Amino acid sequence: MTTDSSRVLRILAASLGMLGMLGMLTLGGASIAGAAQPQGIPGWGQPPTPSFRVTTLLSGTSLLHTFIPVGSTVPQSEALSDPDDISQLGNEIFVGFQNGVGPQGQPSTDGNQDSTVVEMSLTGRPLGQWDVVGKTDGVTADPALGGVIATVNEDANSALYVIRPCGGPSAVTRFAYDEVLPHGGGTDAISIYAGQIFISASAPGTNGAAAPEPTYPAVYSVTLDWNSRVATVNPLFYDEDSATVANANSPQFGQNVALALTDPDSNEVVPPSGPRFAGDFMLTSQGDQEQVYVSNAGGQYQRLNVLSLSQSVDDTAWPTTPFGSLYTTDSTYDAVDVVTGPFRTDQPVVVATPCGANSAPATCPAPPSYPANYLATLNPWTGLVTPVTIGGVPYVPQGGLAFVQGYSW
Repeated sequence: MTTDSSRVLRILAASLGMLGMLGMLTLGGASIAGAAQPQGIPGWGQPPTPSFRVTTLLSGTSLLHTFIPVGSTVPQSEALSDPDDISQLGNEIFVGFQNGVGPQGQPSTDGNQDSTVVEMSLTGRPLGQWDVVGKTDGVTADPALGGVIATVNEDANSALYVIRPCGGPSAVTRFAYDEVLPHGGGTDAISIYAGQIFISASAPGTNGAAAPEPTYPAVYSVTLDWNSRVATVNPLFYDEDSATVANANSPQFGQNVALALTDPDSNEVVPPSGPRFAGDFMLTSQGDQEQVYVSNAGGQYQRLNVLSLSQSVDDTAWPTTPFGSLYTTDSTYDAVDVVTGPFRTDQPVVVATPCGANSAPATCPAPPSYPANYLATLNPWTGLVTPVTIGGVPYVPQGGLAFVQGYSW
C-alpha cells in the first residue's frame, strides 16, 4: 500500500468510524479500503466551482485554404471552419479545422474534401497550414516524430497523416491501415503513451450503427512503416473487456464489471501530477458517459478502471499549475481560444457534450436537459461533471483541450 493510500484510509476510517465494514477496493492501480458512499472526505468531495475567462486567439475566418471541388477542375478558396482537436508541440499549437467534411470523408456542401491542420504560436499567430484529405478528428503531437499525427474520418474510410513542419515538400505523409479495421468503424483521438501510439477505434460497426461486440477493439496500438506508408493496428483492449468500477460513491465500487462501449472517442494520458489515475492512459466513451483508465497500458499487467460520468464529455485536460493556459476550440464561432484561471490542480477540466450522450434526442440542443456544450470540471472520484463560470468572449467549446504549463496570459 502506498503512503498516499494509507493516508486516505486513515482519514476514511476516522470520518466514518466503520473500518471493520470496509472491503478492499481498487483505486487507479492502488488497493485501499473504501466505503460505498463516502462524503466530506478530502479528495472525494466536490470543491468550489472556479471561474474562468476566455479570449479568442485565432479566427478561422482569417485563414484560407485552396481546394478543387468534387466534379470540378477549377481551384477555389474558402475560410477555414469547424476547429476541433488541438495539441501542443514545443512552443507551438496545432489545430485541426474540419471545413465541413463528413465523418466518412463526404464532401462539404461546396464540394471540399480537405481538412486543414494549422500551426500557430502560443499567442495565436499563424505559422503554417497543411491540407489533408478527409475529416480530421484526432490531432496529437509526437515529439519523437518531430511533428503531429492526424487521423481522418471517424466513422469509416479512415487513414492517418504525419505532419512534420520542418519536412519541406514531404511534410505531409499519408498512412493507410494494414487491414480493414476489425471494429468496422473509423479512427479518432490519438495519444502517445510510453512511446506507443494509441488511437481510438471510433464508431464500432459501420457508421456506428451496430451494437458492441466482444471482438470489437476499443483502442488500437499503431506502428508506422515509413517505407510502405502502412500503419499496422493491434487491439489494446476491447469494448466488452472487464474493468473495475472506479466511482467511489457507487455500491459497485471496486467490483469488476463488463464494459459495453458503443462510442470510443477522445483519449489522453493523465499527467504524473493528476489527482487520481496518475500516469494512466484514458479513453472516453462519449455516448456511454464513461471513462476507462488503463494502467500499464500495453504491458503485461495492464489493468482497466471505469468511471461513470454524470454527463457526456469529450476532451479532458489536467491543469498542472494554477496559472497555466488552457487552449481550446469553438466550432460555433470557428475560433481557437485560450482559457485562463486560476485553475485547481485537483480538478480536471472537461468539455461537457450533452448532445453527445446516447440518450440525446435527434434534434439537439434541446434545453434544459440537453443544452449546448459547456466547459466543466470533473470529480475524478465520483464522476460528477460541474459547469464552470465563463467570462469574456462568446464561447461554445467543441472538444479540443490542451493545457500549457508555464505560460499564462
